[in-house]
Amino acid sequence: MKRNLILFVFLLLTSLLSAQSKQEKEVTDRVESLRQAMVSADGNSLDNLTTEKLSYGHSNGLIEDKKEYIRKITSGENAYLKLDHSKQSISISGKAAIVRLQFQAETMADGKPSASKLYVLMVWQKQGKEWKLLARQAIKILS
Repeated sequence: MKRNLILFVFLLLTSLLSAQSKQEKEVTDRVESLRQAMVSADGNSLDNLTTEKLSYGHSNGLIEDKKEYIRKITSGENAYLKLDHSKQSISISGKAAIVRLQFQAETMADGKPSASKLYVLMVWQKQGKEWKLLARQAIKILS
């Protein structure tokens, strides 16, 4: 009897930990899909990956809504030539996920090449079965 109880608790804990890592994997995949959609300027993917209430904050203080964020990328006004993420961490709480990462990009904005090194905070929200980007804020890495 005691052995069955221990086995049950072990299986329950394993199941809970597995569910957490499954959600983290889903969010990781969505972050990567967003990165790829930004580089390829894929408007349909950007639309699918973001909520209607998106608040997208840039390191210069500019804040865009979903429509403006997608317009600038798909028009080439903000073109991502290369975009890499590193040092990513994910924390999930219910239907919200907080993602922190370092963002390195080579961009073309208003016809001028630029390079960025940023710390980024993203908030993802589970809507139905999919995670969607709700908010993003970046700050420049000073060193």
